[in-house]
Amino acid sequence: MTGRRFTQVDVFTDTPLLGNPLAVVHDAHGLSDAQMQAFARWTNLSETTFLLPTTDPAADYRLRIFTPGGELPFAGHPTLGTCHVWLEAGGVPRTAGEVVQQCGVGLVRIRRDGVRNAFAAPALRRRDVAEAELVPVLAALSLTRAQVQATQWLDNGPTWLGLLLDSADTVLALAPNHAALKCLAKVGVIGPHAVGSEWAFEVRAFAAPIGIPEDPVTGSLNASLAQWLMASGIAPESYVAAQGTRMARAGCVHIAREGDTVWVGGSSVSCVRGELAL
Repeated sequence: MTGRRFTQVDVFTDTPLLGNPLAVVHDAHGLSDAQMQAFARWTNLSETTFLLPTTDPAADYRLRIFTPGGELPFAGHPTLGTCHVWLEAGGVPRTAGEVVQQCGVGLVRIRRDGVRNAFAAPALRRRDVAEAELVPVLAALSLTRAQVQATQWLDNGPTWLGLLLDSADTVLALAPNHAALKCLAKVGVIGPHAVGSEWAFEVRAFAAPIGIPEDPVTGSLNASLAQWLMASGIAPESYVAAQGTRMARAGCVHIAREGDTVWVGGSSVSCVRGELAL
């Protein structure tokens, strides 16, 4: 077995234990797909990432992202968390102020946004949701049709069924039937907070089909929700969303659109450093 550097980092928070944990293997060259998947299953975190030498001269590093149930082409909190770990370990980007990550969706730009890192949301593919698709999901969430303001299939690597609900309170009150959702879809819900709140929206992510009943804080989902709702004139050009509240977390997701690019930002903090025997 080979000793490999390992860091566990908390993402979308600057306070340990209040965000979404991520396992990062620094030197993953030589690991097989089966070994990566086995380790991701063992950590039992929503995602585990593996840093590899880039195969694209424009990239600073290459990343593979695994859930306990399979590999993802892109995910947001692994992108921000791994960038934090790479920089902390002495990584130097080719271009000052911007890191370029190579992953399954191609090249993803990450920039320093004050004390946070922020990634440029990948291109979003959207399609309408048929009522027949929606009915079993609403039943699994114990929602009425009147509580749902808008729906959309969202795909920026991961695919989510996006639901805009009538309020943050409705989002927070959800008690999903995860067994039922496992046979349906990954569902992302968002609802507005009252005017004057420090948060614009409350978000929750239910990913039972990939073995994650509820994800604490989800960058890819927040990216696609922002792109959808901004394009629909529902969300402002910049806002802060809360996620993880029902899981005793305090995830903080900063969203801003500049031109055609939506930036998704958050803080990260390293919690565990060591060596992995794998």
